[in-house]
Amino acid sequence: GRLNVASASSLNYYIMVFLCLFRSSLQALQLQPDDFQHLLRILNTNIEGIHKIPYALRGIKGIGRRFAILCCKKADIDPNRRAGTLTPDEITRLVAIMQNPTSFKIPDWFLNRKKDPKDGKFSQSISNVWEQKIREDIEKLKKIRCHRGLRHMWGLRVRGQHTKTTGRRGRTVGVSKKK
Repeated sequence: GRLNVASASSLNYYIMVFLCLFRSSLQALQLQPDDFQHLLRILNTNIEGIHKIPYALRGIKGIGRRFAILCCKKADIDPNRRAGTLTPDEITRLVAIMQNPTSFKIPDWFLNRKKDPKDGKFSQSISNVWEQKIREDIEKLKKIRCHRGLRHMWGLRVRGQHTKTTGRRGRTVGVSKKK
């Protein structure tokens, strides 16, 4: 049938439906401020400015969703803002919290490096340091020839997954015929 949009209440209804359906596209149409940065450089990592701050920070290795949100709260930054709107002062506050979280009263159980084997301390490893620590841990496992280290050496699954029928990509599979 034909819609009667003459009445004010039905017109308001259709406007509300339109706004609900196209809310995400309307966000893209919002004018961005002149100082908006489309690409940020934080801790040797390029971060896109269009994402919300916690989800943009997840691009840094060693920073997860919950830790990023907690860093935003400790730095008094609204997590719903876009990363491109951050000022240099806010970026330095975020970096300070990420590099030394225990001084900002973030508990030990929240950190990603618990009881480091070398020094026994709790820390948050981020960016290049995180990759280096993971590489060192795997090399240590290989050196002491424990089960996980051997699986890493052989290029097999490490965490107890089934390997009989899955994960065959890159390996030759099949039966060779006798001649």
